[in-house]
Amino acid sequence: MPSSLQVVTLKMYHGPFKNYNYLVVDHHSGQAVIVDPAWQINKIDRALTQAGARLQGILLTHGHADHVHLAKRLSKKYACPIWMSQAEIAAFKFRAERLQPLTGEPWSVGGLHIEPLPTPGHTPGSTCYRIGPNLFTGDTLFSEGCGLCPNQAAAEQLFVSLQRLKQLPGHTRVFPGHSYGQAPGQTLARLLQQNIYLHFTCAADFATFRLRKGQNKLNWFRFRWAG
Repeated sequence: MPSSLQVVTLKMYHGPFKNYNYLVVDHHSGQAVIVDPAWQINKIDRALTQAGARLQGILLTHGHADHVHLAKRLSKKYACPIWMSQAEIAAFKFRAERLQPLTGEPWSVGGLHIEPLPTPGHTPGSTCYRIGPNLFTGDTLFSEGCGLCPNQAAAEQLFVSLQRLKQLPGHTRVFPGHSYGQAPGQTLARLLQQNIYLHFTCAADFATFRLRKGQNKLNWFRFRWAG
């Protein structure tokens, strides 16, 4: 990892929710972006101050409320853009003054080279972001599993998305939106050994397992940001 790049992990709480936000800092330029900001804005402000950085953008992996909660507020406070895929904007009817739909092409913020990777399945326009050797996966891929899916077609989409992520270098560090035991930042090589969802080779088999009885509690996440 370049010495100027730092990933600051912020564990956020709101009632039963526990999310991970990630502040990605380029110390050379003093610029930073944040991934899926939610719940505790004071933690974000303190992390920016401690890093000596200015927030220059907000990366949204998908449109569920626990991942976009602070996006508009931070965008207004720091006068910075919000990035989200066009498919996700349409699916969630997400609107914001400084919203910039992804074009599919990489871009840079200071010394941070940001590569969007479309990974539909959990939601129609879910997107992971690759910054240096770091991959921010939202609810697409967890260290211990993967995101929920509403139906067979979505689960098969998620299978294809995970197959794409499996092609990244093994030293890639994975930073998911939630953790169920393992600390964020595990290598992809480790996940390829331990995460059962990365062992499937058939989309139909993957979908059957992902949608097995007792797993699909999507109603937990069926609320949309209206603030």
